[in-house]
Amino acid sequence: MQDKKESIEEAARTAEELAKAAETAAANASGNAEAATAAAEQARTIADQLAVLAAASPISDFVFLLTIFILAIFVGYYVVWSVTPALHTPLMSVTNAISSVVIVGALIALGADLADSAAGGWSKLLGFGAVALASVNIFGGFLVTQRMLEMYKKKER
Repeated sequence: MQDKKESIEEAARTAEELAKAAETAAANASGNAEAATAAAEQARTIADQLAVLAAASPISDFVFLLTIFILAIFVGYYVVWSVTPALHTPLMSVTNAISSVVIVGALIALGADLADSAAGGWSKLLGFGAVALASVNIFGGFLVTQRMLEMYKKKER
């Protein structure tokens, strides 16, 4: 009987200690939740301020586009240099097709009737430059493709 009474008292003490520990944990959790809420609010305020600064900056669009351009250079470099030699001829043909699409767009820009606008002269100048550069790319691509295809032909003896 005495053992039962002692074990009940022991269980009561343990339950009391656990209740105190739970109260302490709840108080700590409440304090942590309040700190996390305050930190989230500060982060939201900083993000809002950065968004306002980025939107107000006249250079932000230029920096954004320059970043995309630089990333495209790196991606293009690694894509081109990882191509196996057997694929160069088909890729030249695809490059010629892409350049022909560029020529269509350049001809549209060249023939655009923008004489009354401020961009009228620029569109014709840039259209002419695009036609010239894409033409060089197309004809050079055809010459390189022909030369590479001749390498696969059997030589006459």
